Amino acid sequence: MQKPHILIVEDEDVTRFNLRNLFEAEGYQVSEAIDGDSMEKQLQTNQVNLVIMDINLPGKNGLLLARELTKNNDLALIFLTGRDSDIDKILGLEIGADDYLTKPFNPRELTIRARNILNRILPSSVEKDDAIIYFNQWSLNGNSRKMITPDNREISIPRGEYRALRLLIANAGQIVTRQQLIKEMTGRDLRSNDRTVDVTIRRLRKHFESVPDSPELINTIHGEGYRFIGRVEKVASNNN
Repeated sequence: MQKPHILIVEDEDVTRFNLRNLFEAEGYQVSEAIDGDSMEKQLQTNQVNLVIMDINLPGKNGLLLARELTKNNDLALIFLTGRDSDIDKILGLEIGADDYLTKPFNPRELTIRARNILNRILPSSVEKDDAIIYFNQWSLNGNSRKMITPDNREISIPRGEYRALRLLIANAGQIVTRQQLIKEMTGRDLRSNDRTVDVTIRRLRKHFESVPDSPELINTIHGEGYRFIGRVEKVASNNN
């Protein structure tokens, strides 16, 4: 079986060297890049599963590069950066990053987070979810991770958004806790002051609000979690 492949995008030599040694010691295949151009070359020549990227990079910064990266739904992203403001964290998650860790960091924590994400995404490259879920004139395609709007537009959504929406729909009418959502999205437990779930729900609501007069589909249950209140019309297979 091929080793998971991690790409380190970091312009600081010592940090990049230490990260490479850390993940190679864990048994991963590791490549390096110092900026967006060298990252693109690595992505063109290697099958990368996870990118660990700084935000402060020469040329395009990490936030701009992440917008391009997250168009590939089978590629995971962790921001590892010295920028620890809430705004940067929320922007990173809004763009579609799977996780965000600030420097200085605990190497063990980083490897655990990376492993959890890889364990979530690697089966999906072999075992696709072939369900198509129809709800309120929308559809959610598991193979492509795309939503089709009532006016027939395609919206590609990151893996975390897809998993959150799928879990909410599967439990339509019931409260789904933030802990259940973060576990489904990332494989980890909910941490204090963690905004990942809230940002993901906000992104899903923006997709729905892009259709004029679209009804509210996701309720906030304060202090508990969220509830899907839409109408599930049909669940079909892509093979039909």
